[in-house]
Amino acid sequence: MSQEAAEEGRVRVVGTAHVSEESIREVEETIEAERPDVVAVELDEGRYRQLKGGEPDDIEPSDLLSGNTVFQFIAYWMLSYVQARLGEKFDVTPGADMLAAVETAEEEGIDVALVDRDINETMRRFWTQMGIVEKFRMIGGLAFGIGDNRGVGLAAGAVLGLLLGPLVAIFGGSVGLGLPVLTRIAGGAFLAVGVAAAVWFASASMGTAEDRLLAALGLGIAVGGVGGVGLGLAEPVTDVLGPFVVRIVGSMTLGVGTGLLVGGVLGQFATAFGFGEVEDVDEFDMSEMTDTDVVSAMMEEFRQFSPGGAAALIDERDAFIAHKLVALRQHGADVVAVVGAGHREGIERYLEHPEELPPMESLTGTQGGRIPWAKVVGTGISVVVIGFFVLLALSSAGDDTLLRLFGAWFLVNGLFAAGLAKAAGARWSSSLVGGAVAWMTSINPFLAPGWFTGYVELQYDPVNISDIGTLNELLADEEKPISDLLEEMFAVPLFRLIIVVAATNIGSIVASALFVAYLLPLFALDLGGAAGVTRLLFEGAQNGWEILWGTVA
Repeated sequence: MSQEAAEEGRVRVVGTAHVSEESIREVEETIEAERPDVVAVELDEGRYRQLKGGEPDDIEPSDLLSGNTVFQFIAYWMLSYVQARLGEKFDVTPGADMLAAVETAEEEGIDVALVDRDINETMRRFWTQMGIVEKFRMIGGLAFGIGDNRGVGLAAGAVLGLLLGPLVAIFGGSVGLGLPVLTRIAGGAFLAVGVAAAVWFASASMGTAEDRLLAALGLGIAVGGVGGVGLGLAEPVTDVLGPFVVRIVGSMTLGVGTGLLVGGVLGQFATAFGFGEVEDVDEFDMSEMTDTDVVSAMMEEFRQFSPGGAAALIDERDAFIAHKLVALRQHGADVVAVVGAGHREGIERYLEHPEELPPMESLTGTQGGRIPWAKVVGTGISVVVIGFFVLLALSSAGDDTLLRLFGAWFLVNGLFAAGLAKAAGARWSSSLVGGAVAWMTSINPFLAPGWFTGYVELQYDPVNISDIGTLNELLADEEKPISDLLEEMFAVPLFRLIIVVAATNIGSIVASALFVAYLLPLFALDLGGAAGVTRLLFEGAQNGWEILWGTVA
């Protein structure tokens, strides 16, 4: 054996169940018997502070307004909820095994090493590596309460419907979907919304929220379809609004409605034939807890749901922890590593064959080689809108056209951002502030209207990380109707803040996309169609070049 090898330390891996009393005893006994130089635990800095009685990563409430720290909230809430429920079931405090390892090491005067990857980074990489179908399934579950193929179909249908709408608005006339048809459809949409709103408010003291919602939607769609589309009863309203608004509302209603119908039907067929369903995962029981810890058991379910996402949650963490342990071993330290039993096999394999470890830089940061589509699309929309306004301003389009364009941009962004913020539970003042700045933040990649809405909300209702405990208690009641549960969750300041900020930002994103997809093509028709707009844009570019050249020369 070489001198280098002789001086190398050794690592003993102890696999535990995070809610097992037996695991706690094993950890304590192993550390006392081995007397290692270092006790390594499957914790990051934030979870370590949490176990020691501090707040997770000492989150400041205002930090939750930014997009990245939302992952911290979601990750901490998800893991704490699952472990709290299982710990309650087995009468053991979640994370007691890791806490026992830390406290035993401190009592024996042994150094403690935190060897797990930051949970925020893990959750970001998990989302990045999820497939598009898996994301649709998650969106379907959140938006429609259906997480199977039907939810995927509805979510995909809604997205495809938004893409279909502009095509109907621009080219519908050639296939019999001209202004008269869109007028009837728009009238039906106005009637449906009006009747649904009236039923919802009129039945405020009657039945559950689900019953009220079903009644409002059912009557609204029925009256809109028969009275608006069939009998044309909403013509006085559509006449006042004019062809421009009617074309937008009618094409949007037809596109989204068709998308939802087709997506729902396809999803129902897929569910009926069992296509792409996730297999059921057996319930945990104490006898299985020696083979897999709580987090890893949950991650195995995710592996069926999303193989790519599970790689970030399980496999990458195995490699990350193994890197840390190999480094300690190479420095000559004898280490007892306390990790979840589900990670033990992967870590020990890397310890035996460290040459198989992936580079550390591949386990941290964002995934290399992946195209950030959200940023690409957002930047593209900003460039299109700004460029369109600038070139038209430099052309002979006229001030009236520019004012109409800017007014449409301001109103669409403001209505969607403020409307979704209010629907999510924001105060009127917060909603209006977010709506007022949405036109500007939509074209600035460094700002988001949700930040402004959230800051105003924080002035009225401060939040605290302890709100997560309240949310866990609410979610523990499995018998409570979903409507009552959501109402109580929205009463928790932290949950409402997250939802309000997200809803405001989503509203602005949707508005920007709709402006580019719907309004610009319709404005183009008023400016002489594609040929007329192209002429004006070239004219603006030429005038801009002449101004720039004259300034430089």
